[in-house]
Amino acid sequence: MTDIDNTIQDIGFILVPGFALMCFASAVEPLRAVNLLAGRELYRVHIYSPDGNMVRSSSGALVPAQPLPARGERLHSVFVVAGGHPSGWHWPNIYASLRAFEREGARIGGISGGPYLLAAAGLLDAHRFTIHWEHAPALIEDFPGLKPEQARYIFDRNRLTCGGGVAPLDMMHALIAARFGPAFATRVSDWYLHTQVGSAAEPQRASLAERHGLHHPALLAVLEKMEATIEQPLDRDAMARFAGMTPRHLDRLFAGHLNSTFTLEYRRLRLEHARKLLQQSALSVSEIAFACGFASPGHFARRYREHFGMTPRSVRKAH
Repeated sequence: MTDIDNTIQDIGFILVPGFALMCFASAVEPLRAVNLLAGRELYRVHIYSPDGNMVRSSSGALVPAQPLPARGERLHSVFVVAGGHPSGWHWPNIYASLRAFEREGARIGGISGGPYLLAAAGLLDAHRFTIHWEHAPALIEDFPGLKPEQARYIFDRNRLTCGGGVAPLDMMHALIAARFGPAFATRVSDWYLHTQVGSAAEPQRASLAERHGLHHPALLAVLEKMEATIEQPLDRDAMARFAGMTPRHLDRLFAGHLNSTFTLEYRRLRLEHARKLLQQSALSVSEIAFACGFASPGHFARRYREHFGMTPRSVRKAH
């Protein structure tokens, strides 16, 4: 640890109520380990909350925090950590603080749902970024000009975004390696038994094949096409042409491998997508119906109730 950058970097974390404790711990603990293994303070952590009070995580744990500063306080980097439902993330004071940090030259980051708040603050325009896969539909609907990538983490100039979960361990490994070299970063990761460090481009979710327990290439291609055409679903004949097979053979594949039908599986995907939008976006029920390929809000409501046992409006009211 000689002949390296020995300056202290001040790193800020803005915790939004309902944040995932795992995301925060995965990001902050490697910084503590650097100080411990180096035998001196190289990172200094500052924790903020929107109101300056203790902030409660999704698991109920309380984390002490200080008020958001009126100015950026010359932080080297600042990360927003958010979880829960984006429909409840309206924090003008966080947006103002992020812009102040950015004007003073800080690197701006978002973890799990944090990139949504960066988007709301106007700080993701013309940047590559990622977000937890669960929050991606709401971000795309609320900010049509932005397109998140399905990656574990992405660095694009002075923007650092991460999908959440345990991915911040991978992101911090990359940041520590860039500053102190890969050997020291490996020592930090070994401290947490993090022996399989994921790369930035690795997916956030298991593959379609793993999620469905399938290994049939044509059927996997159809399922992938279904996920990509939720707003404008293809009919059975068009999907069969896409897969290069007859409609009857398509039916046999769904029956034999998924114990379902083409229509039922497509509808299930669209309704699952609708549920995310109801819980996380500010779109109206009618807008969600059309965004998920239903001909009318009434048709959508009937199908939703058949599938989930409750109406879309009751889900929206609950969230």
